[in-house]
Formats: sequence, structure tokens, C-alpha cells
Amino acid sequence: MKTRDYDDIDEMETQGITFDFKGFLFRVLSLWKLVLLCIGVALLVAYFINIRKESIYRLDSLITIDNDQNPFFTANTSISFNWGGVSGKVGSILTEIKTRTHNELVVDSLEFYKQYLYRGKYHLIDIYKAAPFEVLTDKSKPQAIGKPIGIKFIDRNSYELFYEFTGSKVLCQKFDSKEKLRTQVTPGLFSKVYKFGEIVNTSFFNGIVNIKSDVAVTEGDTYFVRYLNFDGVVNQYKNSIKIEPFSRESSSVLKLSLIGKNKSKIVDFLNATSDILSRTELARKNLYATNTIKFIDSSLGAVDTNLKAVTDEMNDFRKTNKVFNVEAEISQISEQLKTYEQEQLIEESKLNYLNTLQNYLITKTDYTKLAAPTSVGIEEGNILSGVGRIIALSVQRRNLEYSTKEGSILFEDLDRQIDTEKNVLLETINATKQTIGIQLNTIRRKIVNLESKLSGLPEGQQEFLKIQRKLDLSREAYDIYQAKRGEAAIVKAANISDITVIDEAKDIGDSPIGPNKSLNYMMGLMIGFFAPMFLIFVIYLLDNTIHGSDEIARMSNIPILGLIGKYRYKNNLVVYEKPKSAVAESFRAIRSSLQFLFKNKKSESRANTLMITSSVSGEGKTFTSINIATVFALSGKKTILLGLDLRKPKIFDDFSIDNDKGIVNYLIGDSSLDEIITNTHIENLDLITSGPIPPNPSELLMGDELKELIDSFKQQYDIIILDTPPLGLVTDALELVQYVDATIFMVRLDYTKKGMLQLVNAKHRNGELKNVSYVLNFYKHKNNYNYGYGYGYGYGYGYGVYGSAYHEKDKNTVLSKIKNFFKRI
Repeated sequence: MKTRDYDDIDEMETQGITFDFKGFLFRVLSLWKLVLLCIGVALLVAYFINIRKESIYRLDSLITIDNDQNPFFTANTSISFNWGGVSGKVGSILTEIKTRTHNELVVDSLEFYKQYLYRGKYHLIDIYKAAPFEVLTDKSKPQAIGKPIGIKFIDRNSYELFYEFTGSKVLCQKFDSKEKLRTQVTPGLFSKVYKFGEIVNTSFFNGIVNIKSDVAVTEGDTYFVRYLNFDGVVNQYKNSIKIEPFSRESSSVLKLSLIGKNKSKIVDFLNATSDILSRTELARKNLYATNTIKFIDSSLGAVDTNLKAVTDEMNDFRKTNKVFNVEAEISQISEQLKTYEQEQLIEESKLNYLNTLQNYLITKTDYTKLAAPTSVGIEEGNILSGVGRIIALSVQRRNLEYSTKEGSILFEDLDRQIDTEKNVLLETINATKQTIGIQLNTIRRKIVNLESKLSGLPEGQQEFLKIQRKLDLSREAYDIYQAKRGEAAIVKAANISDITVIDEAKDIGDSPIGPNKSLNYMMGLMIGFFAPMFLIFVIYLLDNTIHGSDEIARMSNIPILGLIGKYRYKNNLVVYEKPKSAVAESFRAIRSSLQFLFKNKKSESRANTLMITSSVSGEGKTFTSINIATVFALSGKKTILLGLDLRKPKIFDDFSIDNDKGIVNYLIGDSSLDEIITNTHIENLDLITSGPIPPNPSELLMGDELKELIDSFKQQYDIIILDTPPLGLVTDALELVQYVDATIFMVRLDYTKKGMLQLVNAKHRNGELKNVSYVLNFYKHKNNYNYGYGYGYGYGYGYGVYGSAYHEKDKNTVLSKIKNFFKRI
């Protein structure tokens, strides 16, 4: 049977190390005020965050990607081509809008690297166009970046420019070349007065400040202008702007959106983005026509030079020779000869273009600058389509360079397509050149035949006819090139961008989308709740003190004999002087329980011996000893209380006696028994103090003198109570176990360590402690810890002055009633 009890104790100890979720929950409930305070503080912080943060807005615009065909496009003006259809253009635009190159153009055009600021209640506010002045920046000179430059109005004609330097150098940037440099400055405050419209040249700011004529200013108003790192601003907008299809049904309609703190800046950026995107796309669409015009202009220059030379030659001939009258037959032959020579010129132009195109394809890698074959009359469909496809693929590859690293598999695929198209085109060029060569040979033979018919004419006539034909051919060639250039110019002028703005960005008074005040409050609520919960959880895990009777029940099968509450009183004689108090009633309950234990004792003596000990000092051992002795004495039992805590004697103070002589004197033979026994003012209660502190307390308690003394008391008294030293500090109490019938181990809630219960369990298991019970001191019935018991008196501590009574009410002041009301909450 005993073995089974010890096994139960081991099981209790094992349970004691498990996590008590219910206990943790009640701990949280007991600290609800702390949790509520943390929630209040967190919500207050969220409130200040909300009022300090600037409002955030989102605006958007809509653009459409169309495949607008040039209305002047015909077979004769084929200097335009398809860029891959609408789907290809949408993909290109989606990529281009996120490129650094595009965003650099937008930021540079709007000068968004420059901010106009005004000091608000909590921070500087970007006022953009609302500033009463405008700064014309000298982009070729350095401007300090990162810190605001102050502008303080003196009157409508002058202002003070100021800047606080913390070092001898300041980081600047030139916004034309985007070069960064550090300029030398004088540390400290720079302050100087300038006129509005006056050129300012300093080491950190260069430009002109102009006041707006339509705004009113007040003397002393202070504003700021701040220049930002250009690359940083570009990167910010590059990552912030969003573009996506408006819907699945309208994939060619794209939605541009941007989030920011200033709605005017958002509007301007979105609209500038659409405008620059449209102009860039139109320039790309006109690329073919532009290259063709350049090619025609270069050819036209040569034809014009030749025409002038032939005209001069004809004028010189007419000056030196008389004008010949050419017969009709000869004139007809000359006209035929001119026609063949004109055909020869056209075919030679084609051949020259094909040679140039062939050489370009072989030696160059950028194929976006090819001229249209139709500019020289080439109508070969394979050549026209081949040139168009190569240019389209080249443009696609150049767009891909904005967003994809070199070496990507996408480049390899495009290069492979371009090489394939180029090889096919080169083969087509060679075949076409052969055909043109055959045609030229035929034309040349016809020219030779006609020239032979004219060989019989006088030399002067032959020369005149030759010059005349050259002059007519030059004029016709010039007219042809002029016509071709006109056609190309018409195509270019008639082209319209494939990007159309459907809905411009506009400030229509939309509400801000941030800061998300509700989310901030929700986050504050969560942090305010979970932070103290986590803190309580950590403290709960690290806490190794005993807080309630349920913990003792889990960790030990040693019974709880009674509960003692807190009661504020001037001394430890609560039972005697406050017999109607709840604490006095709790000691009477302990007395009843002890009497039940003593009935099961088999002893020849009439006296019952009780030892009261604890783990460490301060757990209420002496207080309990005095009051248990008192309740037995008041019940008519002849009682004696022995102060055996020889190292730290206490009990003499409450009875107003000295400690000059005590049990120590008796044990060393210095005093007789009558000399150390004190008859107290409490009827039936005698007291023996410990006396002076000896150098060898353990040896004195182990001697036969103490055993003989207790044996003699068992014949004289009904109850013997031993107030012993703490069990967890010294071994004196264990030496006294042999003399006692029952042992009370004091447990002070919120003070005694859990490990001490394991110590008691071990000594009980080993037989060193017999018939032991717990008495809980500082007990208070609370649902947080003692949910296993439905009774109690409240607990606390105050140098032996214990808990509020329910039998004898204290006088309640208004203040105490208010305090008790909030405690009940």
C-alpha cells in the first residue's frame, strides 16, 4: 500500500511539469487591467500614427492600343509595315511603361526631381503647384540633393535663401548630364537675401526664383525646395506605376494607375506618361518613312548635282554652237534612246539599292534604319515583306533590351529569327539582282542599236542630242525622286499614333486610400492584446512559485490541512485579540482537522505533539505556531509553545517578553525548567522562547536533554507545539520529527517555490517526514488559481498581520468602498 502511495507522488511530480492551460487562462483573467491598459496604449499609438501620416491617393487613366492604318497607304506608298498586330503592340507597351528609359523621359519632362515643400504640423508637405513661387533650375550646374533649401519671404520683391550645412562638402547633381559630385561649402548656416527673378549662383543651388503674380504672400512665410537623386526618383516611379488590361473582353484597353501623396503630381505623371508613350510609339511607327526620306534625300542630292552639271553643259554648248534643227525621224530615234536610257537609270538605281541593302545586311547589326525598297521602284513582294519583318524583329529586340538582361534566351530566339529572315532576304536580293542584270543588258543593246543609227549625223548634232538626252533624263530623275519624297512625307505626316487616351487622369475629389486607419487600429488592437499575452505567457512559464491550492494538488498527494488568509493587525495574536475574525475561524478549522489526525494516533501519553515548519523564512511559520497554540489553549487544552528556531528567534516579541533565557539555556544546563517557562496572559498557554543564539543549534537539538524535556511535557500538557527552523535551509526540523505526532508544512502562496514541494515529497517518500500536511498561508479565493476549491478568506502579507475578516467587519471609509468596488470589477 505504501509503495502505491509513493508511486502516486511520483506521478504528481510528473504532472507538475506539464503546462496548465487553465491556470494560464485564469492568470490572464486576473491581469485584465494590464491587458486593457496595453490595448489602450496601442490604440493611442495607432491614433497618433494615423493623424501624422499623410493621405495616400490612387488615380488612373485609360489608353487604347489600336492598329490605325495610314489613310494614304497604297501599293505605291508602301513605306509602312505591320508591327505584329494589336496583341504585339500591347505586349510592347506593357514592357515599355516599366522601363527606365521611358520613366526617365517622364521625370525629366516634369522635373519631378524637384519638390516644393511647406512645413506642416508634423512633417514637410509636398505642395507642388500650390507653391507661391517657381524655381527655374539651371540644369548645367550642381544642385544639392537630399536636404531642403529654405526660402523665406521678406516681401513681394525679395526673399531669404538659407541652408544649414553640417559638413564641409555637400552631395550635388547636375540634371542635364545627371552627374553627381561633392562641392565644397562652409559648415554652418548659409543665409542670403535675393531679389525675385535674380540669378542665384552658389555651390549648392543655381537657378532663378520667381514669385507667382496671382498669389498673395505674407512676410515671414517659409517654404522649401528640395532636389532629389534623379535615379532614385525614376526608380520610385518605375516601381510604382501600374499598367494592366482593363478587362478580359478589352485586352487592347490598358489601365494606368499610380499611388502617391499629391493628387496633382499623380495626374501630371499619368498624363505625361500617356503623352510620351504616344509620341514614342508614333516616332517608332514613322521610323520606316523617316529612313526612306533620308535615303531619298541623299539620292536626290546626287541627282540635283548631276542636273546642274548637265544644264551648265547645255548652256555652254548653246553659247559656242548654233541651235540645230533636228529632223522628225532623228528626233523620234532620240526620244526612243532617251526612254531606254531612262529605263537603264531606273534599273541601275534598283541595282544600286540592292547592293547597298546587301552590304548593309552583311556588315551591320542594327536593321532599324533600312529604307523602303519602293523608294527606288522595287515592287518585289518578297523583298518588301522581308525588309518589313527584319525591321519589326529589330524593333522588338531593342524594346526587349529595356527590361531583359543580355544573354537571355529571348534574345537568342529573336536573333535566330532575324538571321533566318536575313538569309532568305539575301537570297531574294541575289535573284533579283540577276533579273535586273539581264534587263540592263537588254536595255544596253537597244541603246547601242539606236546610237548606231545616229552615228551618221554631224558630230555637233550628235553632241547636242546627247546633251539633250542627259538633260531630260536628269530632269525626269529629279522629278521622280521629288515625287517619291513627297509620297514618303505624306505617309509620315498622315501617320497617327496607335496609342489613344480614352480617359485622362483627373482629380475629381476621390477619397484617399490610405493610410488604412481601420487597419492601423486593428493592428494596434492585436498588438495591444497579444503583446501582454505573450509577456504573461513568458512570465507564467518562468514563474516557479506556488499560486494556488490546485497546483499543490497536482504536484503532491500530501493533504491540505487548512487555509489562512491575510489580516492587517498590529501583532500576531489575531486569534486571541480578534476572535471573531475570519483568520481566527480558519485556525479553529485547522484545530478541528488536527484533532481528527490526533485521534488516529496511538500514544501512551495524553499530550499531542505538533511541529510547524516551512521551506524558507517568511512563510508564516511563527505566526501559525502562535495562533494554533492560542486556539488550543482557548479550547481548554493545556498548551505549551516551544521556540526551537534557535537561529532566528521571533515569538517573544508578540508576548512582550525578553529572550534572555530560553530553551538554549536549559539545554546547556545554564537554567532550570521553571526559569525558562513563561505563563502567558492567554489562559492555558505557556511559552518557552529560544533564548540566545547558540554556536551549535543542531547539536543542541540532537541531544538527549531535548528528548527528555519533551517526554516530561507530554505528561504535563495536552498540546505541545514546536516552532522549528525552515526545512529548506537547515536540517534542524528533521531532527525533531521523531518527537512529533503530526507535522504542518507552511506554504505561502506567491512566495514558496514549487521545488520545495518536491523536497517535501522526497522526504515524505523516504520516511523523514511523517503524518505531514500543508497549511496554505496568504490564501485568497480567486478563480484564477484556486478553481479547485470553493472556499477561502483572501490573502496578502504584512509582517504577520493577516487578511480581511468576514465575521468581524472593518470600518469602511468612502475611499475603501470605492477601492473595493473596482476590485470586484
